[in-house]
Amino acid sequence: MKTTRREFLAAAAASPLLIGTQNKSGSRLPVVGEGAFKYEAIHDWGELPARIRWGNTHGVVEDSNGNIYVHHTVHATSETPDSMVVFDRGGRFVRSWGKEFPGVAHGLHIRKEGGEEFLYLTVNASNPQATPQPAMQAVVVKTTLTGEIVWKIQGPPGVDAYKPADDGTPKRYNPTNLAIAPNGDVYVADGYGSYYISQYTSKAEYVRTFGGKGADPGQLNEPHGIWMDTRAKDPILVVADRRNNRLQRFTLDGRHLDFVTGFRLPCHFDEHHGNVVVPDLQGRVTLIGKENQVLAQLGDSGITSGVDPLRRETRDNFIPGRFICPHGACFDHDGNIFVVEWVEVGRVTKLRRV
Repeated sequence: MKTTRREFLAAAAASPLLIGTQNKSGSRLPVVGEGAFKYEAIHDWGELPARIRWGNTHGVVEDSNGNIYVHHTVHATSETPDSMVVFDRGGRFVRSWGKEFPGVAHGLHIRKEGGEEFLYLTVNASNPQATPQPAMQAVVVKTTLTGEIVWKIQGPPGVDAYKPADDGTPKRYNPTNLAIAPNGDVYVADGYGSYYISQYTSKAEYVRTFGGKGADPGQLNEPHGIWMDTRAKDPILVVADRRNNRLQRFTLDGRHLDFVTGFRLPCHFDEHHGNVVVPDLQGRVTLIGKENQVLAQLGDSGITSGVDPLRRETRDNFIPGRFICPHGACFDHDGNIFVVEWVEVGRVTKLRRV
């Protein structure tokens, strides 16, 4: 007997506890967290077309219509080289693009400017032995939601911090993520290069550089993620100082403020109603509150040194409800969390609030 949409919705409303409690195989979904921060973990979320195979899934954001954007490095066996994949809020494939970035796709940020939304991509430097070489690398790119390039910042700024060594060896530059100030200034984290933060205007004009490798206040060791904290009166620049296992906070002109500790290789940030999600590369997702206190730690793998060897395994070996190497995360409008992981076959997990 055919069921109408109205009958289906009525049945769903009568039995809400049964909705979404099973995965595709029919087994119950794992639950992570507790109390006010409890989520069902929907692993392998999104209907990926057969022509696309995930590489390392690095960045994830949501647009104002609820579409989810995932930036990935593209698997070697993928038929298409598109590094950006877009899904609607139900996980249905919408489009893909980004053939310029396979192998180097990394950071991802979204921002509404006037009546239009734009994506900001941070693209890694390529392995010199990679064949073919990507069309763009070691670059920051502003695009429309469909991939049209508005501007790009190619390579490091021409300042003393990036002058070659006396023997002519060039300074490393390998951007990982960016943040944007309320006035539109862009802060780029050179997380895999020389560990500086460089500031530009909204038109990609250079302003200043600060940071550099070290553990002292103002110094950074792999500034992998970066976020503009606007929860208080004065905005603060927060850096995921990954290899120092901490967050470091700066004024917008690059002056060190303080540290926030208690992290395991923090990667990046997203904020929703004052709470912040921080993916920790060592197998967990951390939630912090308005005072930067830990609220919850989700899907903890128990890895406290190195990275989980499961990141190179096949999907069949992944453990439900346990993260491997969370690399990017974002809230959706309903407070659910999307997590993407640095695993060779890629993984997108939706943490649905329960």
